[in-house]
Formats: sequence, structure tokens, C-alpha cells
Amino acid sequence: MRNTILTLILTSLFISSAGAGEGMISVKSSHSVAVTADRLEAILNSKGMTVFARIDHAAGAQKAGKNLAPTELVIFGNPKVGTPLMQCSPDIAIDLPQKALIWQDKTGQVWFSYNDPQYLALRHDTQGCDEVLKKVAMALGNFAKKASTTE
Repeated sequence: MRNTILTLILTSLFISSAGAGEGMISVKSSHSVAVTADRLEAILNSKGMTVFARIDHAAGAQKAGKNLAPTELVIFGNPKVGTPLMQCSPDIAIDLPQKALIWQDKTGQVWFSYNDPQYLALRHDTQGCDEVLKKVAMALGNFAKKASTTE
């Protein structure tokens, strides 16, 4: 429990410095929104994960006669990971499957943002899923890094 609290404190410091909303982790991307989302989708497919949807919010805004900076949401998951979380806390299902928001800010910087699994654990009072949460956090961090950098 002490490790979880320490992780949350450190994460909240990182989140504040990244300018993200509460409970979100944001990573700078070296690519455009579309390229970052394409890279993420390829990574997810290579890992055998399911990509449920990819939503282009800027295209939706354009259809409504509005302007929006490039913004895409990728919804993805794996029942082998999500199910144990829901067994620990059924209401966590409102935040599953996982989502990655890839967006461009007012300066043109592209960001890869996702829900912090530790924040979700607190939000849903998840008990007994520490190992699963660690794996999810590591996987999401790796996906963000690989999709956002030029490695």
C-alpha cells in the first residue's frame, strides 16, 4: 500500500508537469497525431491486442463546421488483462477498455495521454490487483514510448 501511495504521489507530480488532467499521464510525441496513432495501432496489433475503435475527433468537428486541432482516440484492450481488474472491482469496467488520446496542443506539440492505472485503482477502490496494475502500467508506458519516439 505504501508503494501505491508513493507511486501516486510521484505520478501526480509528473502529471502536473505534463499539463494533463487528473489521473492522466501524458508523454510528448515526436510524430504527428496520425503517425503516433498509426504506430500505436501497429504496436497493439503486434501484441495481439484488440483495437476496438479509432475516433478522429478533428474530423467529427469538421463535419459539424467546427475547427479542432488534430485529436484521435484509440480504444483497445485484452480480456485476459481487463477481466481480472473487473473481478477485483466490477465498476472499473466504466474505464475499460483502455484508451489512448493522441492530441496536438496550441503550440503544435503532440501528446500521447492515457489513464494512470494507479489512479483508476484508487477511483474504483480496487483491492488485490496490484500485480495486474503493475503490468498494465508497464505496458501502457511502453506503448506510449514506442508510439511517440523515433526508436
